[in-house]
Amino acid sequence: MLPNYPDQTCSVREKFGLDSDLQVPCFSEAGDHVPEQDNSYLFDPPTTMAILAGFSHNRRVLIQGSHGTGKSTHIEQVAARLNWPCLRINLDGHITRMDLIGKEGIVMQDGGQITQFQPGILTWALQHPVALVFDEYDAGRPDVMFVIQRVLEKEGKLTLLDQNTVIQPHPSFRLFATANTVGLGDVTGLYHGTQPLNQGQLDRWNIVAVLNYLPPKQEKKILLARCPELDTPNGQKRAEAMVLLANLIRQGFVQGDLSTVMSPRTLITWAENTNIFGDSSLAFRLSFYNRCDETEQPLVAEYYQRCFAQELAVPQHYPELF
Repeated sequence: MLPNYPDQTCSVREKFGLDSDLQVPCFSEAGDHVPEQDNSYLFDPPTTMAILAGFSHNRRVLIQGSHGTGKSTHIEQVAARLNWPCLRINLDGHITRMDLIGKEGIVMQDGGQITQFQPGILTWALQHPVALVFDEYDAGRPDVMFVIQRVLEKEGKLTLLDQNTVIQPHPSFRLFATANTVGLGDVTGLYHGTQPLNQGQLDRWNIVAVLNYLPPKQEKKILLARCPELDTPNGQKRAEAMVLLANLIRQGFVQGDLSTVMSPRTLITWAENTNIFGDSSLAFRLSFYNRCDETEQPLVAEYYQRCFAQELAVPQHYPELF
């Protein structure tokens, strides 16, 4: 039988290679809902320490950062190494209070139909040794977000008004969230659907970590770890050029020259597509270039030429027929 509580501790120094004496509770065996471990994953030390503090001291941790930086994956990979069950919920506009709390439903029992309360994901997770991750936290509907107001407190209980029941959280329940904005709304136009967060609720998060684009050397390491076929002399030169191009595009976005930014996720996708098509130029067009505004594509092509010392092969449009 799998343990219902962390039954041992692990060294952060040994498990994650971080310069810390912190001992974190963990499970000796992996049960249901434990994420699959990615042995090539590279951890960002400050973000990792924030997540580990959430697991070890039951802190509510919110990770904010640009898209594609691996915020949710970071939490999952920490949980995988702790054998801690982890569930991700995308807080899109269709998530309702009933999805989180639960609702009455008809079930078959003793050959007949009865009405029985079916717990929602928050109600279920609160009663189990589970790390619950609210993805896209700043995209949740404001009226729904108030459901978790009390739960954000360390010993916060959940009151089911329809059931006249107060649920005590399991001692090994943990709560995390990720967001593209820091709760003040989106001023860039990149994240449609996000909205300002209630500051009273935002204040209940014990730790707010920021995970944005990494330094070029570290981003190259991640690229090589995810795409080992690049780990050759020529491949490493190509990886450096790819990371350089990604950073030029980001600088262009910050300066207002571009309206589309290249995330680390897109960078890895480009490398994977290059392996599929055997052509870096074609893979770049299919992975990023084609989603750029037509008026901005010449600048992106200029960045490509600057990094790879060759023109970006762009197919010509067919002439209009009269």
